[in-house]
Amino acid sequence: MIPDDDPSRSLTVANPDDPGTTYISLVGDMYAMLVTGEQTDGRYCLIDMHGPDGGGPPPHRHDFEEMFTILEGEIEFTFRGENHIVRAGSTINIPANAPHNFRNASGAPARMLCMCTPAGQDEYFMRIGDVVAGKDAPPPQLSQDELAERRRRAAELASTYRSEFL
Repeated sequence: MIPDDDPSRSLTVANPDDPGTTYISLVGDMYAMLVTGEQTDGRYCLIDMHGPDGGGPPPHRHDFEEMFTILEGEIEFTFRGENHIVRAGSTINIPANAPHNFRNASGAPARMLCMCTPAGQDEYFMRIGDVVAGKDAPPPQLSQDELAERRRRAAELASTYRSEFL
């Protein structure tokens, strides 16, 4: 049986240009939190990822599904040690628990939507990244000590958010 409608939940309309959108600078990339786990009752989150040439996270894995749709440019995904070039218009799904990483190796900026189900990655990014004014804001200029603190915090919180760096 399908449960009754929950009137306490509202319609979400996500627009990356909305002034209420939260932007996070993380590992040289810019992430817009479009739809958060708070808005979906924890079912999923949707993140608009802007990556400069060379941007992307280190190898990792987590116990949730992650799907990427490339909107602009191309991204090199390494999945279980094998490289795949994924271009604008394509979607790639990373199964839970699989080792992977991605990197913009195109020589130009790239953009993709990332959906994680269930949610949590949005909250993790909010706790380890730096909030910035918008998608065109420069990343904060962090000292070596501040960079070390971000890495320490990311490693310390990874297991809380069901992730592991490899």
